[in-house]
Amino acid sequence: MVSALVAACSVAATAWIAVQTTSGAIKQEQGQNLTADARIYNTLLGYAAAHPTWDGVDGTVRELARQSGRRIALTTQQRAPLADSAARSAPPALPPQASAIVDPLAVDTALSRTVEGTGSTSERVDPRAVGPFRLPAAERTALRHTAERYAACLSRIGIAADVVHGPSGRPRVQLVGTDPDRVQDERCVSDRLDAPTPTERKALDALDGLANACLKRQNRSGIRLNPDLSWDDGTRSRAAAGVMAREIPTPVPAVRTGEDDRATASCVDTARREQLSSYVASPALLFIGTQDSTTVPGFDLSPENTAKIAGAAALVLALTVGATVLAGSRLVRPLRALTGAAQRMRDGADSAPVLVSADNEIGRLAAAFNDMADHRARLEAQRKVMVSDVAHELRTPLSNIRGWLEAAQDGLAEPDPAFIASLHTEAVQLQHIIDDLQDLAAADAGALRLHPEPVRVDEVLAQVAAAHQGRAETAGVALVAEADAPAALWADPVRLRQAIGNLVSNAVRHTPPGGRVTLRAHAAAVPDGEVREVVIEVADTGGGIPAEHLPYVFDRFWRAEKSRSRRTGGSGLGLAIVRKLVEGHGGSVGVTSTEGRGSVFTLRLPAARPADAEAGAGGTDGDGRRAPAGPDAMATRI
Repeated sequence: MVSALVAACSVAATAWIAVQTTSGAIKQEQGQNLTADARIYNTLLGYAAAHPTWDGVDGTVRELARQSGRRIALTTQQRAPLADSAARSAPPALPPQASAIVDPLAVDTALSRTVEGTGSTSERVDPRAVGPFRLPAAERTALRHTAERYAACLSRIGIAADVVHGPSGRPRVQLVGTDPDRVQDERCVSDRLDAPTPTERKALDALDGLANACLKRQNRSGIRLNPDLSWDDGTRSRAAAGVMAREIPTPVPAVRTGEDDRATASCVDTARREQLSSYVASPALLFIGTQDSTTVPGFDLSPENTAKIAGAAALVLALTVGATVLAGSRLVRPLRALTGAAQRMRDGADSAPVLVSADNEIGRLAAAFNDMADHRARLEAQRKVMVSDVAHELRTPLSNIRGWLEAAQDGLAEPDPAFIASLHTEAVQLQHIIDDLQDLAAADAGALRLHPEPVRVDEVLAQVAAAHQGRAETAGVALVAEADAPAALWADPVRLRQAIGNLVSNAVRHTPPGGRVTLRAHAAAVPDGEVREVVIEVADTGGGIPAEHLPYVFDRFWRAEKSRSRRTGGSGLGLAIVRKLVEGHGGSVGVTSTEGRGSVFTLRLPAARPADAEAGAGGTDGDGRRAPAGPDAMATRI
């Protein structure tokens, strides 16, 4: 869970920082590339506006390519090459789509506005395309002198002004932070500076002719254009047209709502394009890409932006490594504690419980390890007690046998019937202990054989009661067998009598004189009325078993009384054998006890099925599978 959380946080942080940093870098690089592309477009557009052909543009293209580090190519609209900054021998193929169309009579206004100083105009005719409006040197010189005198006059009266020149060569006086109304009140105004020159009047007359021819084809009245390309009905002279436009010939058609004005504006625009078409270069396709590249690139990250992204990635990596190390140390610490405890356990030393600090996978593992260590410690303690108990149980009869034999050998005892009976009793005790150990070892190895057959539980209880009646009478204990109704079991009668007999023997041993041991059996039916289980109970009125000891009564070599007296306790294997035998029959064993009132041991065994009853001597094995019938049947193993 922690690893998944750290991974999710690191991925999210990396993605967010990378997106933010990369987006900023992309925007910056794209902005730089767009500005560079716009400058290239604007420079070539100015060349086309000032030259009637593309001859000689190769030098300009190569200089622009050197400054931008890009490949620049110009072709005709039919893709015939005009200029290319790539190597002259076998240049790379051009991309299928051009970056822009360079046409001074149809300017791409988006690219034009990107370059500072080119003018933010929505007109499609480049202002540098002046054509017949370009002033000759004489007119330009005369106007410049007039403009300089006008600027000097303004300076003398405290008005700052500069002389600037437009694309046509016409000078104009540009005021520096002065209210235009203040200039109109002075005597420095020069009508000569605002009046059109002969060259400009000639160009305006030609433009009038082209525009009026267009209007005549539409059956509309003619117009007369002013120097600022506005128009009137033709009755006013150009001398009275007012102040010249600051830059000729930027078209500023009147914005009117009448249909005639719309038609007039369209005709003026068409006339301008027709008049300038022979003075500007023909439209060309512009291709901008990387050096020796056949595609138009998006951008290349600069070293600064690359360093930003690398730094962001390094920061996220450092935070991720730190969080992983911190989380890993918290995970590894309890694992190391578990490893140390397991090593101490392997070396035979007692292992202290591992601290369970959290309710997670590691905490549950530590709790399970502690339970396992406790269980192992109990088993080890039981093993030690077992060895001591078995040694004691074997030593006592062997010592008695040895003593009697040595006495007979020394002539101190006569081998009479009493002598022989004493030796026989001790030998039987030894045989009982050895048989218990053998049965338990066989059950552990899965070699304990069962020979199941139909068995009446009331008959088994009667046989067990009869077998232990003498011992019960000697101990002063009443032994009674009860059965609610005859019930059939599919079981090994010998092993079943052994299991019940062990319980009866323990009950008689731990019941004081005057007490009572009762054997009961009844069938347990399910809601549909079918008997599927037979319950056998062995109840006594002894001192009972403390509640804290109940979980361990079926463990090997466990005794309620810790003394090793043969009078008060057996070998401690009887109840362990009972559990193995009952489980081998597919049943279960349990115990309830109340101190001072006695204990009840309960065996739950599967009832015989009708098919089992019909099988006669046949049966099932320990897993409930059908066993073959007859005397040659294979014995079932636990």
